[in-house]
Amino acid sequence: MNYSVGTPKHFAKKSVIRRLRRAELPSDTIELARFLIGKVVVHELPAGRVSGRIVETEAYPPGDPAGHHFRGPTPRIRSMYLEPGHAYVFFNYGAHFMLNVSGERAGTAGGILIRAVEPLEGIQLMKKHRHCNEVLSLTRGPGRLASAFQIDRSHDGVDLCAESALWLGVITGEAKQSDAETVIGETVRIGITRAADHVLRFYEAGNPFVSGPKRLLGAGAFASPRKIESSTTKAKAKLRARSMRKSAATRVGTFAGVKTGKSVRKKIGPPRSE
Repeated sequence: MNYSVGTPKHFAKKSVIRRLRRAELPSDTIELARFLIGKVVVHELPAGRVSGRIVETEAYPPGDPAGHHFRGPTPRIRSMYLEPGHAYVFFNYGAHFMLNVSGERAGTAGGILIRAVEPLEGIQLMKKHRHCNEVLSLTRGPGRLASAFQIDRSHDGVDLCAESALWLGVITGEAKQSDAETVIGETVRIGITRAADHVLRFYEAGNPFVSGPKRLLGAGAFASPRKIESSTTKAKAKLRARSMRKSAATRVGTFAGVKTGKSVRKKIGPPRSE
């Protein structure tokens, strides 16, 4: 794919971004993390609209030792327990807000971190928010994304499929890209120490707005776009039921079940230590 930075390849004058309907979202964190690649984050601000095409996500399914929900529900993470398509926003290391999307049926916690988007609309506004003129640096990484889009804790719990200012969409019209055109890469997640060897990070291969070390994006990390196979769906159903139990030991065992979907998640290289 050829990208002209600063001139959105995936957006044309006759393109339209329509809101995603909740019925379109998989109620499964891993499936939703893949599904969101190529979809759009939109924020209607008083100064104008900013939008960006999602090019990188990370899944934090039920029972994940790396997830905020691993030790059970707290008031801070209540949004993770909402039905798919709600925003969960947290403040990371006292420095950056990060946008996540709830990914499981109501009552079960799971989240997808939106790691990076390709800017589409409101690029000048993003530059102002980020105090940055380099387009590639505007939204490449979850902290930068939240800053460029003016997302903070006030957006925690927002229904991203409703008539809200912050919402999820899909491109229609001239710039619409079919799923068959998008090659989705899969790697280990970035910046975690627990369950660091699980391949739960998804990204659009070849897109320059994807964040993280380039060594994770090499040959062998790519996978052709396809649906999560039924074996994985069955494993996730069991995982979802187990996640409701209180025992930490049970949750560790539950998360191990994610790795049963070998046909869609391949191990590549050593886990990131950063």
